[in-house]
Amino acid sequence: MKIEIISTGDEIITGQIVDTNANWLCQQLFSHGVQPQRLHTVADQLDALVAVFQEAAQRSDVVLVNGGLGPTSDDLSSEAAAKALVVPLELNQDWLEVMTQKFAKQGRTMAPANRKQALLPAGADVIDNPRGTACGFSIVLGRARFYFTPGVPHEFKHMFSELIWPDIAKRFDLVSQLSQHKITTFGLGESGIHQLIKDVPISEGIHLGYRTAAPEIEVKLIGANPQAIADSAEQIEHALADYALFNNHQADCLASHIQQLMLSRGETLALAESCTGGMIASSLVAISGSSGYLDRAMVTYSNQAKQDLVGVSEATLAQFGAVSEATARKMAQGAKQSGHTDYALSVTGIAGPTGGTPDKPVGTVAFALATPSETISQILVLPAKSRTITRKIAATIALDMLRRHLTGLNVIGQYDFARPWLDK
Repeated sequence: MKIEIISTGDEIITGQIVDTNANWLCQQLFSHGVQPQRLHTVADQLDALVAVFQEAAQRSDVVLVNGGLGPTSDDLSSEAAAKALVVPLELNQDWLEVMTQKFAKQGRTMAPANRKQALLPAGADVIDNPRGTACGFSIVLGRARFYFTPGVPHEFKHMFSELIWPDIAKRFDLVSQLSQHKITTFGLGESGIHQLIKDVPISEGIHLGYRTAAPEIEVKLIGANPQAIADSAEQIEHALADYALFNNHQADCLASHIQQLMLSRGETLALAESCTGGMIASSLVAISGSSGYLDRAMVTYSNQAKQDLVGVSEATLAQFGAVSEATARKMAQGAKQSGHTDYALSVTGIAGPTGGTPDKPVGTVAFALATPSETISQILVLPAKSRTITRKIAATIALDMLRRHLTGLNVIGQYDFARPWLDK
């Protein structure tokens, strides 16, 4: 089965927004064992839309069109579909009544402009949208069945998952699915990962691939035989050792994995962040249920804040500096004491692009983990590619220190992109 995806909208063409809908759709299709042959992005121009619809209709079985179903003049998908079919637009009275009732339930009167969302190509099949006012619709053009969906993500995703994919699967008798095992790693580049797993036997029909999700790298096994995938995945995880953070059957991100580990132990955590500026806390609280273990998070950005909030002494700062293991240790210990928690993490560094010195260049970052029995610290020089990248890597290293401790590994990891800072 040949599938194409067409995303519409000037805001995508001009780079004002990222087309996350197409990305999500590709993932969903892949999970069902199919993948599109082409992805298009088309501006809000009637002739351009008609042309791409007619072209896709000659070579594909299914065409998924996203966007352009709103009430404004630049929403052209219905008009373009009608023009490609050489049929008129017709007012769908049933959907007009549905829209009218939706507005009435909200205590609002539907604006005349919304009637446009009930104008569909003659003969189109309506696809319900319980989460919005723009219905989807389906037509047959050339050899292809087209499915038109609204661009609002939560409306589009529900429509595809609950209505469109079941219809596609039924029409094309799709029953087989691909399985995927994803291992998230941290600390090695793709070449380093390859060196560790190159001797692991991979069964025929299973595809091994990599995906960089900076600063992590995903190793993926994809195929139609779940048991063969599981066997190879087990060997790969063993070969990766402590560089394997988690797999997709355990968690979907490092923060979620940390939460599972902490909640399973019934222990608590405090944070003191300087150069990461709350990035660690933000990643943790993005996961529902984080209040079950995260007690507090302090952004101790200035030297005064380090003194006031986590008790770093003026003498420590004067002798060792804000970016030092001594300061990081005091920050972690002070945060742990402040929150009466079991653990505390601290980060202090020079994220750049300014602030570096010959002795402590941009990318120098100190970390500390205070546990119930000890405080473990390190200071590394990270790649100074950009301020954001340095902060992301630093936040991940801090969480990796905690992960390593909670899983019985050496807290100090070996990262091929970082080097220990040497006091000159």
